[in-house]
Amino acid sequence: MTKGVQFMLLSTFFFALMNVCVKFLSHLPPMEVVLFRSVISLVLSYGMLRRANVKPWGTRKGILITRGLAGGFSLLLYYTTLQNIPLAGAVTIQYLAPIFTAVLGVYVAKEQVKPWQWVFFLLSFAGVLVIEGVDTRISWYYLLIGVGSAFLSGVAYNSVRKLSETEHPLVIVFYFPLVSLPLSLVFCLFDWVPPQPEDWIWLILIGLLTQLGQYFMTRSYQVEKLARVAHLNYIGILYALGLGFVFFNETFHLYSYLGIALVLLGVILNLQYSRTLRKREEAQATA
Repeated sequence: MTKGVQFMLLSTFFFALMNVCVKFLSHLPPMEVVLFRSVISLVLSYGMLRRANVKPWGTRKGILITRGLAGGFSLLLYYTTLQNIPLAGAVTIQYLAPIFTAVLGVYVAKEQVKPWQWVFFLLSFAGVLVIEGVDTRISWYYLLIGVGSAFLSGVAYNSVRKLSETEHPLVIVFYFPLVSLPLSLVFCLFDWVPPQPEDWIWLILIGLLTQLGQYFMTRSYQVEKLARVAHLNYIGILYALGLGFVFFNETFHLYSYLGIALVLLGVILNLQYSRTLRKREEAQATA
């Protein structure tokens, strides 16, 4: 097992543990959880910028702020689903984000979506509908909130794609908590629940586990080719199924597992097909 694979497995595991911590805080408003995560992330991100001697403000502030807003609202919606529906269900719906990233890329990055990719997209959406149809714990309300979170993640990822042309990666990371912190503060003025002493453990862990997950994901991409490790993100659904059972006694109907498999199959097939198209285009360009 290569270092890159080890780093990505660690990253996925830390993000899975972060999801569990959020679910333990279901009695707190989700934006309050976003607030504390943003505080910790802002401090750590700024420290990394100082250590790297990188100016934090960037040049394309409009897109940087858009990335922060999209990411902040996406996180709010995602935490809402984590707190109110089964863990694996919330994680599975969030895996629609690469689909929205590709579709939005048609308008943002002027990329084409091939007919087969639309088939794969529909396959994933069919899986979500199967899950919603057989799992009475997932209402249409929370399903739409989860899809909205995935859509906003697609907006954020496309913003990152545009920003990567000119901005330092640490600046892009820094703007997420920089924007989401004041945003969450406004929400918390109208909906605040004082954390209990034990809540502080989960809140601190959320910030630390998020930073660890991002760190090991970055290290994985630094030492390994993207194509070899990106698909390992989807092991997160296995973590979610196992951790949901261990900590929250969550089980699923047989058809729910089929729905989860359809979502992952659609996303993975699209990733593989996109890679094949990219290699074909590179071969034609060098021919």
